[in-house]
Amino acid sequence: MTILDKIVANKRIELEEMKRTLPIEQLKESPYYTRQGLSMRQSLNHSKSGIISEFKRKSPSKGFIKDGACVADIVPGYELNGASGISVLADHTFFDGCADDVKEARSLVHHTPILFKEFLIDEYQLHLAKSCGADVVLLICSIMDVDTCHRLAQQAHELGLETLLELYEPEEVSYIHPTVDMVGINNRNLKTFEVDLDTSVALCHSIPDCYLKVAESGLSQPETVKRLRAEGFQGFLMGENFMKQANPSEALGNFIKALQ
Repeated sequence: MTILDKIVANKRIELEEMKRTLPIEQLKESPYYTRQGLSMRQSLNHSKSGIISEFKRKSPSKGFIKDGACVADIVPGYELNGASGISVLADHTFFDGCADDVKEARSLVHHTPILFKEFLIDEYQLHLAKSCGADVVLLICSIMDVDTCHRLAQQAHELGLETLLELYEPEEVSYIHPTVDMVGINNRNLKTFEVDLDTSVALCHSIPDCYLKVAESGLSQPETVKRLRAEGFQGFLMGENFMKQANPSEALGNFIKALQ
C-alpha cells in the first residue's frame, strides 16, 4: 500500500466520523458559508509573482517542517508580503493540519484567496471548505475516477468554490473539464513522494492554453519559477521552502523580490 493509499483510506474513516458529529446542515450555519468567494484564478492572472504560499507543519515524506507553527504567526504575513494565494493544509493525520486552520486563516486574511488543501473525495468536504471560508478546493486526479472528479467540480461551482485540478500522469489530462478553473501539475509523485521538476514542463504543453497552469511541489529557486513561467505557468504552489525558514512570510517576500 502506497502512502497515498494510506491517506485516502484514513480519510474515508475520518469522514464517516465527521459526518456523524458535524453534519452538513450544521456546516451551513457558519457565517462564512454565504460569503462571496475570492477568485484565485483572477489573482494569479493579475499577479507579477504568481506565488501561492502554503501553511504546512508536516508532510509524510519530510516529517515535521515547523512543529507547532501557528496560523496567526505566518498566514497574515503571507498576505502582507505579496502572496497571490494562500494554501492551508486541512489533513490532520499526515500533515498536522485541520479545517480550523483554514477558518482561522480566513479570519486573518481579507484580500487573498485561500485554497482548502485536502484529499477531497466526498461532497461533504466541499461544504466543509465553504464553511471555513475557503475560496478554492483541490481535486487530485490520482485518487478518483473521471466521473467523480467532474461531479465534485460541478458541485464546487454550485457552492461558489473554484477548483484546482491536480495532475501527475500524462493520461490524467483527460480529467480536464470546463468546470476546472486551474490545472496544477504536481512535481511530486504522490505514490512515492519523490520530486521531479521536469514533470511540470513535460505535461505543460498537453494542457489547453485556456486553462491557467500551476506548478506544484519541489520549488525552491527563483530561477526555477522563471523557467516554468517561460513555459506557460502562471501559478507556483510553494510550502516547504518557506515553512522551513525562521520567518516564512519574510522568506516569501525575499523570494518575490528575487523574481523581479
